Amino acid sequence: MALNFFDQFMSPTLMGIPLMGLALLLPWILYPTCTPRWLNNRLLTLQSWFIGLFTQQIFVPLSPAGHKWATLFASLMLFLISMNLLGLLPYTFTPTTQLSLNMAFAVPLWLATVIIGMRNQPTVALGHLLPEGTPVPLIPVLIIIETISLFIRPLALGVRLTANLTAGHLLIQLIATAVFVLLPLMPTVAILTALVLFLLTLLEVAVAMIQAYVFVLLLSLYLQENV
Repeated sequence: MALNFFDQFMSPTLMGIPLMGLALLLPWILYPTCTPRWLNNRLLTLQSWFIGLFTQQIFVPLSPAGHKWATLFASLMLFLISMNLLGLLPYTFTPTTQLSLNMAFAVPLWLATVIIGMRNQPTVALGHLLPEGTPVPLIPVLIIIETISLFIRPLALGVRLTANLTAGHLLIQLIATAVFVLLPLMPTVAILTALVLFLLTLLEVAVAMIQAYVFVLLLSLYLQENV
């Protein structure tokens, strides 16, 4: 039977029940909750510091009107990081490798930023479709191009996250398979390949966090254009 490397992206099932929902609920169970104590534990303190640093980096360029999105973006950031890192553990599943899930996050949030811009400043929002000083013959072409680029933004958000995680997981599985094949034949080469696999795993941990940050950062940039 031929090995199919894409089987790892299929949602696992238990007794015929897909475990996709359990994977989505797991990060929320792992998050620490506030306690009535005067001093927080180390995990909650670290989480509070991370959220504060993240919101400061994201919302400093935004006007005060966009700061009401802080809770939503911070929650989305923590959720995406948890989902991305979850897939690096053995015998787990990465929901964010599914384009449908990523598009379910990208499309509503992008559409919300567009609706806010159309409601608060329709002239400025529509003005992005046509740069000032454009020659008259190029006006229809530029409007079509800018409209297409506007509607392709959520697709780019979802595809970017899916492609980066999928490529990393496939590369890890390919190198891990090479290690097992080379181990009885060429142990020295297998050890060197295992070292490459370890370094690649560390890189994937960084990619998992960076891609979650980039996803939320691009949403904040879209929001910045419309508030």
